[in-house]
Amino acid sequence: MNTRILNDPFSRALVVESPHASLDEYLGRTGIDAVRLDEVQDEQALIDAIQRTGAQVLFKRSRVEVTARVLAECPTLHAVQLCCIGDDSVDKVAAARHGVLVFNDPISNARSVVELAMGHMITLSRRLYETDVEMHEDTWKKTAAGRFEVLDKHLGIVGLGNIGRQVARAAEAFGLHVHFHDSRPVAQEVGTEMGWQSHDTLEELFAQSDIVTVHTSARDAWGKDNEGLLDDVLDKLGAERPSPSPRIFMNLARGNVHSSGALLAAVGSGAIRRAAVDVYPEEPAPGQASWSNPYGLEPRIVCSPHIGAATQEAQPRIARRVAHTIEGFSRYGSLRDCVYNPRAALSLRDSARGHAILAVVHSTSRGTKKAVDDAIYEAECNNLGSTHMDFEIGVAYDLSVLDRPLSDADLERLVERAAEIAGKDAIRAIRQVVVPG
Repeated sequence: MNTRILNDPFSRALVVESPHASLDEYLGRTGIDAVRLDEVQDEQALIDAIQRTGAQVLFKRSRVEVTARVLAECPTLHAVQLCCIGDDSVDKVAAARHGVLVFNDPISNARSVVELAMGHMITLSRRLYETDVEMHEDTWKKTAAGRFEVLDKHLGIVGLGNIGRQVARAAEAFGLHVHFHDSRPVAQEVGTEMGWQSHDTLEELFAQSDIVTVHTSARDAWGKDNEGLLDDVLDKLGAERPSPSPRIFMNLARGNVHSSGALLAAVGSGAIRRAAVDVYPEEPAPGQASWSNPYGLEPRIVCSPHIGAATQEAQPRIARRVAHTIEGFSRYGSLRDCVYNPRAALSLRDSARGHAILAVVHSTSRGTKKAVDDAIYEAECNNLGSTHMDFEIGVAYDLSVLDRPLSDADLERLVERAAEIAGKDAIRAIRQVVVPG
């Protein structure tokens, strides 16, 4: 595996899956030429497109897979920018191994998802979906049976991230009592400080909730796959709540957290009265001609085609934010929204003007950081400032401001020295950028 080296800001990007058109304009302002590909048929088509364009950044949404093979066969690639929150479409371990950083946008679509969740919550509580169908069939059924207010109901939230917290605040405004489950200590602390009830187990959360909404990721904070996470607890919804209870379930997060069979069984038994899903265990690939909805025969499960973020307002916000994220990474080596550590923010922008930025992605093996520092010293460069972070995925990021850039020979020596100390793949990627004064 060869070290990826680039001595300039990014100039070429490939854009797939049709993020908002304004993205191209934003990128153009930063000197990045964006090539759009309307359809990606398969893995080989993506590889061909990256190789053909020499793309240094790939912009994508949640469907096109970035596999280990894509990363291995596209050595010009330095970053994958997700125009969404979910990062499970990228082989992050392989990306880290090749020195490719992966970014997402955990902010811009939150309001759209929150509004969809609140809309489902009220609409399902009042049985409006099925009533609309009946009325269009000239059937008049005026009854209070199975219809509920959300006031004073207990809402369980699976995953107290950015969206989960906003749902909680909106729900409080409607008079609901908020419960949550999140395995991350920081999320537990934040939720408790907000006055929301934390539950150690999913079974406890479901049993004590009238309504449950899911806002977790495809993998947990430690990289464990969340597939089937909820299968054994769906039929516990509302078990400890007074009867009658709405017993509503909503999944607007990830299709792998429960199987379609488990949800169908819970609805069929009456454990869940009504449900809404926006995501599925298997979703059609771009350009796929046909798809079978696993819930197509169950009218008590309301279905939508993964449109949580599909609003006229969210998509331009996403384009603006991801373009700004890549601009900072391209021109200054700055990091934010890196999925290897979502809360990390690294930047030396204020001290970089008129100097050179050296950004190194390397292994976390002992001695690798020293090899970087030694290379700067031996090149007789002045290190005017530096910051460093190790990621749990087994890769580290080192950012330095130098009085001048390292020469090609200096960079070659850096790679060799690190290999001597920590193995041949110690240095994964190097970028140098001279920042105008």
